[in-house]
Amino acid sequence: MDKPRQGFAGLWNISFGFFGIQIGFALQNANMSRIFQSLGEDIEKLPGLWVAAPLTGLLVQPIIGHMSDRTWLGRLGRRRPYFLAGAILAAIALFVMPESPAIWFAAMMLWILDASLNISMEPFRAFVGDMLGKEQHSVGYAVQTAFIGAGAVVGSLFPSLMEAMGVANVAPPGQIPDTVRYAFWFGGLALFLAVLWTVVATREYSPEEMAAFEPPAAANAPAVRALASRGYAASAGWVAAGIAVAFVQMRFALLREVLLLGALLAGYGLASALAIALARRGNDRNMLSSIVGDFAGMPLLMKRLALVQFFSWSALFIMWINTTPIVAQYHYGATDAASAAYQEASNWVGELFAIYNGVAAIAALTLLPWLSRRFGQARTHMIGLGCGAVGYASFFLLRDPAHLIASEIFIGIFWASVLAMPYAILASSLPQAKLGIYMGLFNMFVVLPQLLVATVMGSIMQALFPGEPIYTMAFAAVTLLLAVLAMTRVASAEAGIAGPAVTAPR
Repeated sequence: MDKPRQGFAGLWNISFGFFGIQIGFALQNANMSRIFQSLGEDIEKLPGLWVAAPLTGLLVQPIIGHMSDRTWLGRLGRRRPYFLAGAILAAIALFVMPESPAIWFAAMMLWILDASLNISMEPFRAFVGDMLGKEQHSVGYAVQTAFIGAGAVVGSLFPSLMEAMGVANVAPPGQIPDTVRYAFWFGGLALFLAVLWTVVATREYSPEEMAAFEPPAAANAPAVRALASRGYAASAGWVAAGIAVAFVQMRFALLREVLLLGALLAGYGLASALAIALARRGNDRNMLSSIVGDFAGMPLLMKRLALVQFFSWSALFIMWINTTPIVAQYHYGATDAASAAYQEASNWVGELFAIYNGVAAIAALTLLPWLSRRFGQARTHMIGLGCGAVGYASFFLLRDPAHLIASEIFIGIFWASVLAMPYAILASSLPQAKLGIYMGLFNMFVVLPQLLVATVMGSIMQALFPGEPIYTMAFAAVTLLLAVLAMTRVASAEAGIAGPAVTAPR
């Protein structure tokens, strides 16, 4: 039995909440470095403050994915309870963030904001798979990408719109400009209302209906049994790697954020050892063993795409952290965060981010479907990754701020591809009963590279090019070239494992 086809209104309702979620992410991406620097933080320490974003995603996404697969709250459904809870918490964080009196408070609110956005966002990926038949998965993710781009345009442009309306864009040292404060308040309201729209306008299929569409797989037993057969050598290796990272940090006096990376490696080793021990005792229903077992037993296609995601999101996180100081320093000649030139540069970065997100929204429904039909999904993603490398490299060549629009067009095509193509390739190959946990695990390869960048990029900048953030764009361009190489492994197997081509909604 196939799921009913959704028309345009159905596709709209399923993904409209992502419009609001992305407003929140856009405000965070375009303004958090500005907020931290306005509160007096040094540029080399920005990656460490940004560590909250990937760390919360790393912890929250697999847990929420696991839980949402097993949730059913009657009329409220399976995924929608998480949409609503995350939206309420994120809206509160957006309202409070611009009132931060100090750096530590802003960092704490970033933790809360990012955790809340992840609670809402992660189930949205599985929601598309829940609500659509396999023949509509690609168009579902394309529509979702269009809403992501549109929401990011709105969130990125709002500070500039406030300035155009006469709102003060400069604040005394240690304070946050009114343009940013009003943008965050607007974003909190818009996020909540957009998610509420999806919650009210959609009805999820009941467990009985889902079972009729696809016979349920045995819940945790296969993954946990496979985990029980594993030894502890790999777990010990993870712990040893964590200790080694801590030693390197102390030996070479790297930034303290590197210790967090070591702690995470060792922590995963200990968690995996505990998961194996629980599995060996026959406890096949505990969350830890289920998550670790599913992580260890990811499908081959998912593993290949995970490496591509790792490189792709490393480049994106470098861009989000460093674009504001790069544009301010190299295109406006400003390094003082309290200066009018720096704040003008910050607003222009918001507009540049709006441009690449607008390009992504259009490309998701026009360019990507055409490329996918002509070259296939995997090669289309390779083209998108190459566009990103060109966009980042062009920051070295273009000195007129207006010319950076060309850079953002290339980055927008790359962004559209990252948001749509990997999920379109995966959607039809994952079991519906475990879609939430697999999407959560796949999204770990979105947050792991961000965490790596947040912990080591500050030390790299300090050692190799202190006060010269433009060179981080070289790292971004190179990592995308590595992503293209990794994508060739997916392209070589596309005929046997990829899903249907992306098609625009009708």
